[in-house]
Amino acid sequence: MHDLAPGLSLFDYENEVICGVDEAGRGPLAGPVMAAAVILDPNRPIAGLRDSKKLSEAKRELLAIEIKEHALAWCIAECSEQEIDELNILQATMLAMRRAVEGLSVQPTLALIDGNRCPVMPVPSEAIVKGDDKVAAISAASILAKTARDHVLMQLHETYPQYALDQHKGYPTALHLERLREHGVSPIHRKSYAPVKALLK
Repeated sequence: MHDLAPGLSLFDYENEVICGVDEAGRGPLAGPVMAAAVILDPNRPIAGLRDSKKLSEAKRELLAIEIKEHALAWCIAECSEQEIDELNILQATMLAMRRAVEGLSVQPTLALIDGNRCPVMPVPSEAIVKGDDKVAAISAASILAKTARDHVLMQLHETYPQYALDQHKGYPTALHLERLREHGVSPIHRKSYAPVKALLK
């Protein structure tokens, strides 16, 4: 078995150079959508990889450092709020994933994508539902995408502190919606999303 999370025998990808691909930030009202692609080194296994949503923030940050140090290759890419509004969130997510794969310093022979659909790209790909908890390379990509997006939102919080982005990372929480109504729509908000669109009217 190559590149599978411990205990799994669902796939046999011997002789493939696998990159795992995942995204973070489809649901938020503000900020970019991020994607990461990771090719793990089978000779340098990383313990504790799993779906980033099931890890504490501190654990994600530690694993992100380890992934960047031990992986054969990794790349993080994004699509901006403007691109999300122009393309729609699904197509923007697919584009961010493609950018991440194309940005790898090592050419994969197969991309394993978390979810039920694959972006169009030159590398053969396969979608794996709940792949971020099944395939180690997808787990690693999930962690890199999530931590990278959190860092971006903390930076945006410094520019737009009135929206409390440090607390909700752009997701449509009651606090975020309250601050949106109070302060109006900013340049980093996704204007095609219903709660933001409603305020623009």
